[in-house]
Amino acid sequence: MGTSLTVSAVQFEMRRVDGFDAFARQVRTLLDRTDGSELVVLPELFTAALFTARPGWRDEPVSALGRIADHTDDYLALFTDLARVRGQVIVAGSHLVRDPDGDGVLNTAFVFFPDGSVTRHVKTHIFPAEAGWGTREGDTLAPFTVGGISVGVSVCYETEIPEVSTVLARQGAELIVSPSYTFTEAGFWRVRHCAQARAVENQVYVVHCPTTGDPGGPLSPGWARASVLSPCDAGFAPDGVLAEAGTNVEDVITVRLDLDLLRENRRTGAATTDTDRRRRAGLYRRWADDLLTS
Repeated sequence: MGTSLTVSAVQFEMRRVDGFDAFARQVRTLLDRTDGSELVVLPELFTAALFTARPGWRDEPVSALGRIADHTDDYLALFTDLARVRGQVIVAGSHLVRDPDGDGVLNTAFVFFPDGSVTRHVKTHIFPAEAGWGTREGDTLAPFTVGGISVGVSVCYETEIPEVSTVLARQGAELIVSPSYTFTEAGFWRVRHCAQARAVENQVYVVHCPTTGDPGGPLSPGWARASVLSPCDAGFAPDGVLAEAGTNVEDVITVRLDLDLLRENRRTGAATTDTDRRRRAGLYRRWADDLLTS
């Protein structure tokens, strides 16, 4: 029997909610549509919907978004329970948590496992607008494992930074998940095109999972069309798009990823980009050194 992984991308729609319980009901309803998936991915900062539970939220500046960190304990409890009960690994998008070493917040992607364990990835490259929320950057990249398959996390703008996915692939990642929250169609396509590029250059699968919805100011709308992407080569879809959600609607897409096909593509594909990039790594380092010293 071949090696495979069934993965779902949950395109979450931000709505006005009157409290955490309403938010949790929406999450549970969506996850009920992922039965049979071993790995579930939600979008970046989909928990921003919780901002609307605050009295007078419309009159607050967007710089107050970090106050959704007040819901961190409930968020952790919800997804710890869901991962255990459903027997799934859940990349619960990302959430703003208070920085224990400072006054700011950290845009943190949490990964919940059926055994109750939790890992986290702090976004290493924040989008310029995030600085207005007092967001600080992380400095660690480390894949996790699902069924013997290595998975890396690259949150939104990180996917536009090629080195992030390169490091994850060098660490063994064969799948990169990209929770995302883009405010405009142009922003969406920046991440989407870069996600496809990361799939081609590293010969990996990429799950791009954006937030949608428009509860109203000061929250920005989310422009979204979730997708599961692959290298553009024989055995895959010619355009590299294995599945795609509806545009700017709440949706769930599920795909069974064939890892044997991916590994064979790395060996014998028409474009062996992963091998060729590694083969010339010394040259790239020399070029980089020349740039730094010039």
